[in-house]
Amino acid sequence: MSAHLLSAASPVNQVKKRLRIAVLNRTFATTGGGAERYSIALVEELAAKHEIHVYAQHIDHQWPGVSYHTVAAPLRKLRWINQLWFATRTWWLTRKGFDVVHSHENTWHGDVQTVHVLPVKHNLFYGRTGWVRALRWIKVMTSPRLLTYLFLERFRYAKRPGRQVVVTSDSLRSIMNASYPACREMLSVITPGITMPLPVTPLRKSDARAMLGLPAAGRGLLFVANDYRKKGLKTLLEALAEIPADVFLTVVGNPGQISVFREQVKISGLGKRVFFLGSLKEVAPAYEAANCLVHPTLEDTFAMVVLEAMSYSLPVVVSGAAYCGIAGLLQDGVDALLLDAPKDAVHLRRALESVLFQPELSKKLAQGASDFARKYEWSAMALKQESLYFSVFAVRASTFSAESF
Repeated sequence: MSAHLLSAASPVNQVKKRLRIAVLNRTFATTGGGAERYSIALVEELAAKHEIHVYAQHIDHQWPGVSYHTVAAPLRKLRWINQLWFATRTWWLTRKGFDVVHSHENTWHGDVQTVHVLPVKHNLFYGRTGWVRALRWIKVMTSPRLLTYLFLERFRYAKRPGRQVVVTSDSLRSIMNASYPACREMLSVITPGITMPLPVTPLRKSDARAMLGLPAAGRGLLFVANDYRKKGLKTLLEALAEIPADVFLTVVGNPGQISVFREQVKISGLGKRVFFLGSLKEVAPAYEAANCLVHPTLEDTFAMVVLEAMSYSLPVVVSGAAYCGIAGLLQDGVDALLLDAPKDAVHLRRALESVLFQPELSKKLAQGASDFARKYEWSAMALKQESLYFSVFAVRASTFSAESF
């Protein structure tokens, strides 16, 4: 056995090895959000080379060669109990028979752990000292929900042979280093990626607007998010009210929050200029129909939607690096316009007017966006992910080989 396993684990043979991989993601559907599209894209890129099994509670995806396993969700409405259930159930289902287990969820198991959000520990305790910190601990100790999240998180990032922790941006890596120093050596950055689409012609833009029920004429802003509050829709609507009336806004994402913001739209007199489309299985037509993506987010570890929009050569107005991970890679005025104060509606309005009413700037940003996006194609990101899989497999193989002697 030892000779076979050592051979399989060697760098020369890694390329030929077809790995058996389990991917854990409670929602495996393109309508789920950036984290879900991230995991789906990697599965699609690697499915031809490896045997991939997806374990999820909601699955709306089909891809050749991928096996799908639905995990029951008896207590979905109690999110923390469901999280614990999902972690426990997937541990049981994947504890044997896989070369690599890749979790996109807060689970204690998983050889590769991809982090899409800020750690719970960071959200609870960062910047809090003295009595404020003590009160936070009291809150945690009296909350089964917070205790569960922290328990899962602690063991998720615990050091163990072969484990790899992937973050989606350098800013998130810094936060992880501060929150869980023990996992520093396990950390890697693999950003979201894109598949470059065909150039958007005037005809395709016109067809996309017609298909989505958007105005044929006028300048279109696009906002894509599942958490409208956190991603800055309130400020965007305030800015839109002060922009010329031929500018309209398309809102794509979680339909559950539409009713709250319809009221703001009504009060602001924007009823004929704001179009709520809800969740779209394919967001491509929304990108094709737009003239500019607006993402005044208050918190994003990366913001995959920004990269996707840039691949369509859309000028982008996005919050700066203090709020959004991808902004740390962008150059203000070259490939995007960055917002230092995303809650400032006046500042946002001026940025939008610059893009919409200065053709030369718009053209420059569109070209810069396309050039930037080409550096982050999914094929390259998938190779980085595959390298981590082989790293895990090599450690497992060598450990098993050593134990066999």
